[in-house]
Amino acid sequence: MKITGIVTEYNPFHNGHQYHIEQTRKLTNPDVLIAVMSGHFVQRGEPAICDKWKRTEIALSHGVDLVIELPIAFSTQSAQTFAYRSVEILSLAQASDIVFGSESNDLKTIQEIAQLNINIDGLKESMRTGNSYPKAIGLLSGEYDPNDILGIGYCKAANHFNMTPHTIQRTNSYHSVETDNPIASATAIRNALKNHQSIAHMTPMHFLKDQSVYPDWQLYYPFLKHILLTLPKSYLQEVFLVSEGIESHMIKQAILVDDANDFINACVNRRYSKARIQRTMVQLLLHHTKKQIKELPPIDTLRILGFNQQGLKALQMYKEKEIKVASRFNQIPLPYRQMEHKATQVYASVFDPKEKDRIISRESQGPVIIL
Repeated sequence: MKITGIVTEYNPFHNGHQYHIEQTRKLTNPDVLIAVMSGHFVQRGEPAICDKWKRTEIALSHGVDLVIELPIAFSTQSAQTFAYRSVEILSLAQASDIVFGSESNDLKTIQEIAQLNINIDGLKESMRTGNSYPKAIGLLSGEYDPNDILGIGYCKAANHFNMTPHTIQRTNSYHSVETDNPIASATAIRNALKNHQSIAHMTPMHFLKDQSVYPDWQLYYPFLKHILLTLPKSYLQEVFLVSEGIESHMIKQAILVDDANDFINACVNRRYSKARIQRTMVQLLLHHTKKQIKELPPIDTLRILGFNQQGLKALQMYKEKEIKVASRFNQIPLPYRQMEHKATQVYASVFDPKEKDRIISRESQGPVIIL
């Protein structure tokens, strides 16, 4: 059985993702296509625009066979960890190939850089200070975007897990807010939703227009501000990703600012990128400690969010090979289960009571099944 993997967030799913799925199937002709997907908080340190179950269902309806969750412990980390853990899960799921979108579509150069002994986190910042490698300078001289940076991480991990990488040309700008193109960015769609504009030509997730709440940092900021202004620094310093005095910097801005976007912008400087600030905000909001992350057990269980008929065949193969699968919430190893439960509780807190209860109760139910 040939299995191909992709790493996704679908925040939200759009026409570009559909293209990615179609091209992945053409490139690798898999029996089963697996998506490793972030849950309720995503890699850039933001709450997802809708819950992971809605995103799982749309993925299964548009060409993915099996959706596996990337644990919250890793979905909100920097590029190198996010990429490595995603590929590690794909390897456990027996994927032989990984296909990712790329702005440059220059797999040869990306693979060459992946073979260098470099940490891709903060790579652009390193280039600006002159602490660079010739190949890295070559790659980044064209102002390469996040998918290429992640691509280096995917290729580094693919080398480690003996997986074959492939690239697909990304057809739009990662941060573009243009909405006149059928393949618009997830950023553009989120902005359109919040501005009550039509999204019908950009995404099959038309039902999002009827969603009562679109989670963003504005809704969670009061909770974060309370944490920053009431808990002792000694506690904050134990929170994962809090280092180098970032807690003092964030407390200072929280005292001055009542708006989430203003807070984030005030915190960003030459030392701390927007993504770094937001990822730290997530860790503070969820109270993930350094000790908690350090003591997490190795990944040995696949948490299944959803599957179709082809995905079921992969699950049957895992059973034969004695690969651990969590199709029920109580089958997730306890430390990971506790973190997912907390993340869902916090994520759901900004919705109306009925929707909040639905999201929380859905977490402990089984996967989405489309047969």
